[in-house]
Amino acid sequence: MHDVEGHTICYLRDILVTRVHRDPELTAFLACWSYEEHWHGEALARVLDAHGEASGQSRLANMRQHLPKADSLRPAIFSAISAVTRHLPAVHMAWGAVNEFSTQTGYARLIEKAKHPVLTELLRRIMRQEGRHIDFYASEAGRRLGASRSARQLTRYALRHFWGPVGSGVMPEPEIRFLATYLFGDEQGRSAAKRVDRQIDRLPGLQGLHLLDTAIGDALAHGVRAVPPVATRREDIAAAS
Repeated sequence: MHDVEGHTICYLRDILVTRVHRDPELTAFLACWSYEEHWHGEALARVLDAHGEASGQSRLANMRQHLPKADSLRPAIFSAISAVTRHLPAVHMAWGAVNEFSTQTGYARLIEKAKHPVLTELLRRIMRQEGRHIDFYASEAGRRLGASRSARQLTRYALRHFWGPVGSGVMPEPEIRFLATYLFGDEQGRSAAKRVDRQIDRLPGLQGLHLLDTAIGDALAHGVRAVPPVATRREDIAAAS
């Protein structure tokens, strides 16, 4: 999650090339959102550092050097889509709501799994800010989806065909599957995933997608395999650079 929180500014890059940048209310929120997400990553970096893991700028730089080549095309793709439909902000808001719902729930599951008093306090503080993000995303998504059938259709199609768990496209697929099965693979985790899906069901036009539960099921179907080694420790990243 350190890596995903630290990558927020790159997600913001993709959003601001669309017509979202014309809406002062959305851009005001996104400025606060990206600032808080950055510091979530910095706080989690302290946890990694305490355990001898690489963190902060060196780790993020290494991660970004290994992004798929298609990542550089994302601004052009989003800009092109925005040019042909005025409903892309609705997709962004709904997508953000889904990601924030699942992220907050993932932090709650990590608290239950780790049972560490210091980590618990840190994650609860992060979760409070994630809750404010959820409020905005869900409110904006509900308003925009409720006002337009076309927005509902586009958003449902985008989520059904392109959404993946938080971190997809940034982290290696085996790591995404490991995280999904570790946090959500047991009975309590599957129940938590279903609660997230019920929250998504409340958004107009998004009923019955079962996004998170389906993603967890797919991860479990692949089995929990060892995660291939990646450069995460300080000495590994130093050697790679």
